[in-house]
Amino acid sequence: MLIGICGGICAGKHSVQDFLIQEHAFTPLVLDRDDVPRIEQSASGADIPSSALSANGKRPLSFTKVSDLVDHATKYWQSNWVTTSIHDEATIDALAHRPFFVLIHIDAPISIRWQRFKDRCAKASLTPPTLEQFVLRNDEHMYSPTTGLAALASRAQVKLLNSTTSMPTLRTALHSLSLTDPSRMRPTWDHYFMTLASLAARRSNCMRRQVGCVLTREKRVVSTGYNGTPRNVTNCNEGGCPRCNVPSGGGGVALSTCLCLHAEENALLEAGRERIGSGAVLYCNTCPCLTCSIKIVQVGIAEVVYNRSYYMDSEAASIFKEAGVHLRQFSPPEEGLVNLCDERERSELPIGTKSVTDSFGGP
Repeated sequence: MLIGICGGICAGKHSVQDFLIQEHAFTPLVLDRDDVPRIEQSASGADIPSSALSANGKRPLSFTKVSDLVDHATKYWQSNWVTTSIHDEATIDALAHRPFFVLIHIDAPISIRWQRFKDRCAKASLTPPTLEQFVLRNDEHMYSPTTGLAALASRAQVKLLNSTTSMPTLRTALHSLSLTDPSRMRPTWDHYFMTLASLAARRSNCMRRQVGCVLTREKRVVSTGYNGTPRNVTNCNEGGCPRCNVPSGGGGVALSTCLCLHAEENALLEAGRERIGSGAVLYCNTCPCLTCSIKIVQVGIAEVVYNRSYYMDSEAASIFKEAGVHLRQFSPPEEGLVNLCDERERSELPIGTKSVTDSFGGP
C-alpha cells in the first residue's frame, strides 16, 4: 500500500504521515527534486529546518525521479509506504496508475495553519512571515499554473479537515477512519455491491429519499433497483406521486396512497423468482421496510445486507429472524470530506482564537 498525502502549508501532512509510521509501520518515501520551489521560509527568506529523520528515527528512502519512487513501491507493493512529496499533478498521474495507491488530501483554516507556521518559526528562532505573506506563499503553493495542487483535492479518496488543536484528538480520529483498510485499494465484495447499491440510488426519482438495491447470487449481479414511480407513470420528482410531494408528515404516514415502488421491489420484479434461486444476497443502502421484508422472505433470499438504518429496523429484523434470513449491517470505510475535530472542539473552539500545539509543526 502506498498512501500519498497532499494539502496546504501546515495543514497537517507530516502529522498524518507520522501517525502511519508510528502506528502502522509505514516507511516514508521522499521525492528530492531541485525544481521544487522553497515556500516554507521565514520573513527573511531563511528555510524552516525540518528533521531528516522519520517519526520512527529512520531516514526516509529518497528518490530524484518519481518514476524511480513508483518502481520501488511497485516492486515491494505488499509493504506499506507513505509520501508527502506531492509537488504537482504530474506526480499524482504517475502514482495513480498503481492499484495500491491511495491519495489523501488534508486542509485546515488559513488562520490555524498560519499559527502552526509561526510556532515552527518560533522553535527555530526565526521571524515568522506576516499573515499576508503566508497567504501569498500558500496561494503560490496551491494555485501555481505549473503545479495544479489545488485541483488534487478532487482526486483524493479521503479529504481531511484538520482544524483540531489536540494531537490525541487527531490520532483518535485517524484510528477511527481505518486509513489502512485494504478495501480502499480493492473493495471487498460487500464494499463493491454496497457501492453499486448507492450508485443505483442516484437514479431514484422519489422526493422522500433515494434508495438503491442490488440483488446478487454467487457474487454476481442478478438485478438492480431504485425507488420511484412505476413505468409510464409521471416521475415522483415531477409530481407523479402526490404523497411524496407533500412536505408535511413523517416516514410511514399514508403509505397506502404512495405510488412509488421501493428499490427492493424493483430489484425483485426485475429478477423474478426463477432467476433469484437459492443463496441470493440482497444489498440495500437503507434497511428494508416491513412490506419489502415480507416480499424478500417470500422469494427465498438468504441474506440481506444494508448500510443505513430505517425507522422500522426492529420489525424487519423480527420477520427476517423468524424466516431464517440473515440480516446484517455493513458500512464501507468513510470517504469524502471528514472533519477530524471532535464534538467538543466544534462547539467550544472558535477558529483562530487559541494557539495550535507544536505537535502540528510539520506541514
